[in-house]
Amino acid sequence: MTPDPAVPATPASMAAYYARRAAEYEQVYAKPERQADLRMLEAALPPLFDGRHGLEVACGTGWWTPHAAARAASWLATDLNPETLALARTKPMPPAVRLQVVDAYTWAGLAPDERYDAAFAGFWWSHVPLARLGPWLASLHDRLRPHARVVFCDNREVPGSTTPVSRRDGDGNTYQQRRLADGSSHEVLKNFPTRAQAEALLGPRATGMQWIESTHYWLLTYELN
Repeated sequence: MTPDPAVPATPASMAAYYARRAAEYEQVYAKPERQADLRMLEAALPPLFDGRHGLEVACGTGWWTPHAAARAASWLATDLNPETLALARTKPMPPAVRLQVVDAYTWAGLAPDERYDAAFAGFWWSHVPLARLGPWLASLHDRLRPHARVVFCDNREVPGSTTPVSRRDGDGNTYQQRRLADGSSHEVLKNFPTRAQAEALLGPRATGMQWIESTHYWLLTYELN
């Protein structure tokens, strides 16, 4: 059944969209104009997690996992959808990688005492509703050890390359209308934060923050104090 585009996107509808999109998800990485920026991100990730025990949030089909986990001591790549994880399991992965179904909002699937000294989320920040982003970041930080390294990367809004924003809600969230190969149309929450917004949200817990922008992407790194 095709979701009604007039109905606002919810975490449940977003999860269903990404499960349905799994087989065609990686087409976005074939866009010619993004290739140089993608190579930059792929090269930047491995040294950030050298020797660390990492938690990857919303790994999807595992496109970024081999890069982020290349030098890690251990790496748990998680996603809510078995459909996307099934595709991730078909990829060659570093020996340190484990794949597991985990709900990033509740952390259901993780043991209560599991803690990591690194976390990575690629293209997840933009899909968290603004009202939930602060509490979600706090819940992620609670899963990490002191001085853990945290890394996010996501899209910048680039006319002609990113899907146009179709509406903005009262909280400031922006949305896109996306169409899949089966013809179904889906409203997807997609925010485009600025460095200043990220700094204000993270506050004093984030030390040594670095924000790097290319044409199509941003990369945020910091450590917990």
